[in-house]
Amino acid sequence: MKAVIENSLKKAITYSEYRTLVSDLLTKNKSTGEHQSEALYKYSFLNDRRMKRLDKTSKLQEEVVEKIKAVEKPQKWIVLTEGWCGDAAHNIPVLNKMAQENSNIDLQVVLRDENLELMDNFLTNGGRSIPKLIAVDENNDVLFTWGPRPSFATKMIADYKEANGVVDAKVKEDLQVWYNKNKGSNVQEDIVALL
Repeated sequence: MKAVIENSLKKAITYSEYRTLVSDLLTKNKSTGEHQSEALYKYSFLNDRRMKRLDKTSKLQEEVVEKIKAVEKPQKWIVLTEGWCGDAAHNIPVLNKMAQENSNIDLQVVLRDENLELMDNFLTNGGRSIPKLIAVDENNDVLFTWGPRPSFATKMIADYKEANGVVDAKVKEDLQVWYNKNKGSNVQEDIVALL
């Protein structure tokens, strides 16, 4: 496992570099990943706008800042993602703001499709769901994982799927509305509970 983590960290980029990568690809009508389509481009375009907005407007709760600042030992937060992922667009800007509160936390972004060996060690219900946060210590031992959605959103999707048999456009729209109202509070609470 450590070798897989170390290999992925060699390809890791900062959040700022990730934001630039997504924006630059959009100028070429592309998204991240080797598979390209009009739909993936459109999702990436929308997500780029979401992340710009959240970078400017998301706020951390005071108690969250206190707990983040209390982290004394170095941690790397490795986030598996792709530019077209809607859940990532809502959550990674908040994770980045959290990491910025403490120099002991180093947020690194890796693209899922370029790091499938890492992804396959951290599946969610057997799927390559993203974003996936893997927190490791200075020896690359896993401290905790999180993702692909905040706990309330995970329950919301699971309940809808149980009642309706599928995840369809209606629940995806409901999820976007929830993300906009929640403003990153649930992801903050989830991460603090794991620290």
